[in-house]
Amino acid sequence: MVAPGARRALPLPVALTASVLAGASLDLAYPDLGWWPFAFLSVSVGLWTLVGRSLPTAFLVSGGFGAAFYLLHLSWVVTFLGPLPWLALAGLQSILFGAGGVLIALAYRLSRARGGVSELLIPVWVAGLWVLRETLMGAWPYGGFPWSRVGLTLVDSPFADTASWTGATGLSFLVVLVCASALDAALRRRWQSLVASVALLVAMYAVPLFPTESAGTLRLGWVQADGPSGYFDAKEPGDILDAHLRATEPLRGQDVDLLVWPEGSVDADPLNDWSAAARLEELVETSGTDLLLNAATTRGDETFNTSLLWTSRGAEQLYDKAHPVPFGEYVPDRWFYETLAPDLVGLIQREYTPGSTSPTMDTAGTRIGLAICFDVIYDDVIYAAAVSGAELYVLQTNNADFRGTDENLQQLAIARMRAIETGRTVANISTTGRSQIITKAGTVTSGLPENTTGARISEVALNSGTTPAVLLMPTLAPTLSAASILWFAAFPLARRLSPHSTPKDRRAS
Repeated sequence: MVAPGARRALPLPVALTASVLAGASLDLAYPDLGWWPFAFLSVSVGLWTLVGRSLPTAFLVSGGFGAAFYLLHLSWVVTFLGPLPWLALAGLQSILFGAGGVLIALAYRLSRARGGVSELLIPVWVAGLWVLRETLMGAWPYGGFPWSRVGLTLVDSPFADTASWTGATGLSFLVVLVCASALDAALRRRWQSLVASVALLVAMYAVPLFPTESAGTLRLGWVQADGPSGYFDAKEPGDILDAHLRATEPLRGQDVDLLVWPEGSVDADPLNDWSAAARLEELVETSGTDLLLNAATTRGDETFNTSLLWTSRGAEQLYDKAHPVPFGEYVPDRWFYETLAPDLVGLIQREYTPGSTSPTMDTAGTRIGLAICFDVIYDDVIYAAAVSGAELYVLQTNNADFRGTDENLQQLAIARMRAIETGRTVANISTTGRSQIITKAGTVTSGLPENTTGARISEVALNSGTTPAVLLMPTLAPTLSAASILWFAAFPLARRLSPHSTPKDRRAS
């Protein structure tokens, strides 16, 4: 018997098929295609397949959505490490996504009271649970992988400016809230939900970019050397440094405030290798400007992925990557995984230590914020630089192992979203491409394509002031997540207090 106010679940074969198709279509909303309307369509269908479901079938259906999405979205992992890590990562993400679907299905099963404020808030609850799932997947295991938040799909949409107020997390919440409200209107023929969905879209369209203040400009010289920077590229020691020195030649003697090289631009430890240090000192002296570079550095028994600001006095400021990539830059629980895939794990010989230094540096009278490659997906790195007064972000990355894949484009979309969130120019400088200069509105003003050697000078805007998105970064996701969990306990009380609930409803709760 169907509970009052509930809707029958779609037949399992229909729901599973629809969920898989919805998951696959969500990948279309991300680069390289970037068809952002598919995010709304995909989320709406994915939620529909969970309405009225039992919890075991909800896990199956939502897991099918996750598998279809992550197998497509993360297919670039195959290029670097092969099919086993790809299947392992996509499989883990799918399981976690399926578990989140169980919570959403449970919320729908509990929403049985007819009318009342409590039932009108179900879309809010569902959107909060979606954020809870994204938050947990972005934090666990091994530091999480917050690569695919649904809010990131809107970077090319008319709603992108909203991110300066809500951040990517808030955009995820709003996208799902729009979809859940529209679904509620369609299934229950409730005009209030339809009005709420349309009103949200109008508000997201109308909100302007948060106005951070101008703090001047900086002449940035940046280099994409397109050297042998891939893990498996044929090279001799010093080849990568040679490639960057050659690519920088056109900038020597130019009016530049700061030179920037990408991640992995020096294939020696300049803190311990006198030859590499001497070549960097010569470049800085003849160029008359500081150089921001990146290399693997060793201090004591620990190795770090380090950005160094090289001046005429050497490396006076360092930033160590806060979030080394598990199974890419280190192997967690190596003893365990070596028993499963010794040859594969053996390829990853270097063990990077997470850094604890501030992701900021001061040069040419400017404070710059930093993030090294996948660091860009973690809010804590971006937030730490913003609250420390960063006026510009420089993101150094090495995409050489993912040439010709969507990884590069997906990361660039995240970088563009970071520009909008922080109200800062972002310089995303890559070893092999694509390198881009991104305005605070998320638009690209200069760039180099993949597999291209080039050096550019860009006069970039500096900005001050803190956006609401930055202020919300540490608190919004935990608040929405905690409220969604607490609502499971509060929902029975809300039903009892609802003026539309019957005595029978109250006893059933």
